[in-house]
Amino acid sequence: MAASTASGKKSPAATKERCDALSEVLADNWWAVGLRGILGIVFGLICLLTPGVALGAFVILFAAYMFVDGGFAIASAWKAARSGERWGLLIVEGLVDIAAGLIAAVWPAITMVALIWLVAIWAIVSGALMLYAAFTLNRDHGRWWLALGGIASLIFGVLLVIEPLIGAVVLTMWIGAYALVFGGFLLVLAFQLHSRKEERERKAPAAAKKA
Repeated sequence: MAASTASGKKSPAATKERCDALSEVLADNWWAVGLRGILGIVFGLICLLTPGVALGAFVILFAAYMFVDGGFAIASAWKAARSGERWGLLIVEGLVDIAAGLIAAVWPAITMVALIWLVAIWAIVSGALMLYAAFTLNRDHGRWWLALGGIASLIFGVLLVIEPLIGAVVLTMWIGAYALVFGGFLLVLAFQLHSRKEERERKAPAAAKKA
């Protein structure tokens, strides 16, 4: 890897090399990104098709979604660790998801206002982490799709902060719409990552022959 500059900052070559490595790791885990997208879409459809679901049932549904989504995020980070690369932001995002799920699971009688603040904080933190992580990706690996997912989370969280007294039905529909948009962005990102992985695998034999 290229050496750092005298000031302690990484040189452009070192930064590019690290971005390339992280992009390849995420491309190898395209399936986990895709599953997170599908899960988001399914969760969104459930919320939109059953907006009158009881608050208790919605809390359980939200907790289950957080556990599974957090698990997929950590699975991607685990694969990165095995490859000798760091993907700390995905680990943090996964832990944030699981923490939100645990709070909802151990406090099923959570009030509407408390639930809205829980979801808002989760959306803002998760969105900020995704937005930051997006700029460690190469552009051809779907940087902007990941960034859009982060922006969608931030906007959703801010809306909840602005309108914390919305009703249960409106909250369910808002979350459903957000989950559909967020899941769609991740699904498109997964397809783009998969195409980059296939392209890399096609080029590998040719490069080996030249060597």
